[in-house]
Amino acid sequence: MKKTLIITGLSLVSGVVAVLLVFSAARPQSDEKTYQQARQNRMHAFAVDIPTEADFAGETVPLDLYWVHEALDRELLTNVYWHSSTLLMLKRANRYFPVIEPLLRANGIPDDFKYLALAESAFTHTVSPAGASGYWQFMKETAKKHGLEVTEEVDERYHLGKATFAACAYLKEAYARFGSWTLAAAAYNAGPENIAKPMGIQKGTTFYELLLNQETSRYIFRVLAMKEIHKQPERYGFHLRPTDLYPLIPTTGLRIDSSISDLAAFAKTRGLNYKLLKEFNPWLRKNTLSLKAHKTYTLDLPDPQQLYYSRLFSE
Repeated sequence: MKKTLIITGLSLVSGVVAVLLVFSAARPQSDEKTYQQARQNRMHAFAVDIPTEADFAGETVPLDLYWVHEALDRELLTNVYWHSSTLLMLKRANRYFPVIEPLLRANGIPDDFKYLALAESAFTHTVSPAGASGYWQFMKETAKKHGLEVTEEVDERYHLGKATFAACAYLKEAYARFGSWTLAAAAYNAGPENIAKPMGIQKGTTFYELLLNQETSRYIFRVLAMKEIHKQPERYGFHLRPTDLYPLIPTTGLRIDSSISDLAAFAKTRGLNYKLLKEFNPWLRKNTLSLKAHKTYTLDLPDPQQLYYSRLFSE
């Protein structure tokens, strides 16, 4: 009969830990049966339903092509079964999409690009291994090129409104070059030249017929997966009540036209603390804000009395 080595206890003798070992018989069959029943009850995994039709920014996704179908399947499976991450993204989307949507619309960018921001950063202050930062994951030089200030004190890649405007400018340039929103999105991930060059070599005209690096090849499908799950969360097993979603917290803009030598002290004068000031203005990177002549900034300040869930959901 197979034996199992079991540690049954520890004792301390003259400062030395002694491990008491015994051998026991194999686990009784009744325990194994119970274990397997519990395992069956706890572990259910199903293939996800792939939509029969899909589009990105009004451009048809050719799901009848096997490699397109399987690429979307991969990203749906990854996100559907990465429950904690996807649940958090769905919760945060409720807070940040209402800010992004009108800015995209005002700049002539299709609404689907809000899912690009979601896939890029999950609306966290993440920094990529290459150094891309902020909600839209701009590299420093690209951010500056598109009008964002990036200094030791101020990094507007973390300013949701300004970074969205910069992303819109980038995407319009890419669309003007490629004539496709899907290719513009791919260019956002890889850089325009890294899309134009393969198109020339491979004689391809659409994203779906290009052989690209793995990150960019998966990128569009990751965005599509987030769109599908966000549009129909229950279909993919995500059940969220309105009170589960993170609410948009109203703020008041305060125009600043002179330097602030101590932001923590400034926050106190507004009934806030440094943590909250930075939470609502993550583009502030130091405890100081230095202004040059004729320069102004706007700080977003919440009402200290409106930071409680009971009040946010009662309105």
